Amino acid sequence: MSTAPPRRAPLFRRVAAALAVLTLPLAGLVAIAGPAEAAASATATYTKVSDWGSGFEGKWTVKNTGTTTLSSWTVEWDYPAGTAVTSAWDATVTSSGTHWTGKNVGWNGTLAPGATISFGFNGTGSGAPSGCKVNGGSCDGGTSPTDNPPGAPGTPTASGVTDTSLTLGWAAATDDKGIKNYDVFRGGTKIATVATTSYTDSGLTKGTAYSYTVTARDTIDQTGPSSGALSVTTTGGGSDPGDPGTPGAAVKLGYFTNWGVYQRNYHVKNLVTSGTAAKITHINYAFGNVQGGKCTIGDAYADYQKTYDAGSSVSGTADTWDQPVAGNFNQLRQLKKKYPNIKVLYSFGGWTWSGGFGQAAANPAAFAQSCYDLVEDPRWADVFDGIDIDWEYPNACGLSCDTSGAASLKNVLSALRTKFGSSNLVTAAISADGSNGGKLDVADYAGAAQYVDFYNVMTYDFFGAWAAQGPTAPHSPLTSYSGIPIAGFNSEAAITKLKGKGIAGSKLNLGIGFYGRGWTGVTQATPGGTATGPAPGTYEQGIEDYKVLKSSCPSTGTIAGTAYAKCGSNWWSYDTPATIASKMTWTKQQGLKGAFYWEFSGDTANGELATAVHSGLQ
Repeated sequence: MSTAPPRRAPLFRRVAAALAVLTLPLAGLVAIAGPAEAAASATATYTKVSDWGSGFEGKWTVKNTGTTTLSSWTVEWDYPAGTAVTSAWDATVTSSGTHWTGKNVGWNGTLAPGATISFGFNGTGSGAPSGCKVNGGSCDGGTSPTDNPPGAPGTPTASGVTDTSLTLGWAAATDDKGIKNYDVFRGGTKIATVATTSYTDSGLTKGTAYSYTVTARDTIDQTGPSSGALSVTTTGGGSDPGDPGTPGAAVKLGYFTNWGVYQRNYHVKNLVTSGTAAKITHINYAFGNVQGGKCTIGDAYADYQKTYDAGSSVSGTADTWDQPVAGNFNQLRQLKKKYPNIKVLYSFGGWTWSGGFGQAAANPAAFAQSCYDLVEDPRWADVFDGIDIDWEYPNACGLSCDTSGAASLKNVLSALRTKFGSSNLVTAAISADGSNGGKLDVADYAGAAQYVDFYNVMTYDFFGAWAAQGPTAPHSPLTSYSGIPIAGFNSEAAITKLKGKGIAGSKLNLGIGFYGRGWTGVTQATPGGTATGPAPGTYEQGIEDYKVLKSSCPSTGTIAGTAYAKCGSNWWSYDTPATIASKMTWTKQQGLKGAFYWEFSGDTANGELATAVHSGLQ
């Protein structure tokens, strides 16, 4: 029978205070004193990657133009009053008044001749950088006081869509020096550079969804912000674009926990009776264990030994005591026969069982072989369509602290992709820590991304009653808000940071919690109040299923895209069908792959949250 279950626990339970960048805006530009000679060995170029009105994402790219290796680099620039950096990654960014300095961090200071390195940041305000210096000299091709980058082109539109091609068109960008050409991106990858405001893309796959954006380049090769994203599906394919089996359709993934069959009394058949099975594309079966550098069974009884009677089974047929595979594996097999478009992945790790990944990373090939042998065991090979790695967290601290190195995640996922091949899915659940220098900055998530079909970004559990005295805060904020306890702890910051590292939105899924987190001893109805400890919960203090909270503590307000409620002295935050609808709209606007949720049993008997995800991604 089950022991204490492994679980998805708070992503940021013991996180040090996030780095805050403080600015002292002045009444005008602080000019750099005196002209400087052009740096003979390096250039720096600025790009405004995106602009969402209340803020923007910027990027500096440093290039070694000399013949000897640089051991360090420093970029300096000025912003006008009212424009400031709020967080940064891949560099240490500081300010003195309106003068800003970005210096390399330990791992990216060395730059070989001809090589480039980029660092990014989020900011507020509408000003452009000026007076750029790199290693003390002029940036020599970067942004100067009079060299503003071009604006964003119009969101592209599609015409002449066929099974294998389409033509894009967009409104021209504007620039004070004139536009030289446009870069066209498909799914975050540049596919063409053209001098006109149209492009025909060919060699596509029928019945497949594609996402396109365009950026403009001016006559001194400055690149402006990206256009809005266009999602378009080629003709053919013989199925509805909303069908889970259609290539390119949005991912709608839910976690099924093996321990849920015990106290929670939640079984695979509940996916059918709730109507959820018809509204999902993927299931992550959680969790397998990681022990001795190998993938191992998590709970043999629940996984493949527990027998179901006819009334409890998906097929309506009772298990026999001597059949080789019963339990959840057999129920998932029956589910896939009824819903052949659903893909099932075997997920390994989780909060409780991530401690074994460090040893696995010491020999990735052996680890990958063990996982393949388990997932593709002939007894249940037909059940699983791939593997998911839920490592909390590579080269950082979760339940325990991992010191396997920045390359460990990339090495493990590379080995898994090599072993499982292109016919199987390889995915990973990853941190959503968007803070400067946080979990996403200590491992090579960008390098590892090439080996996964998608990342599940765990954009929940940002805040909770592990901070027993508060302040109360939504556990899954979509955006930042005034008074948020830690800068960078919100979905938008995480997605922006990952995109800033070069990971395409089409490889990212937004996470939704089917539960709430709460405090007790709270007197303030709005977020930011003090507390005396975690609110009581059915299975664990400080956490409760949505299906309970919707009636016991109905939502009274929203903040940062998430609902909250105060009932007596208890304060809860959680997502509702309405907030999920808004998050799915944002997901599509961001060009993300789709969404996933933790986990099925927190939903109502008629699957109203799963329905909201499904409807929102149509």
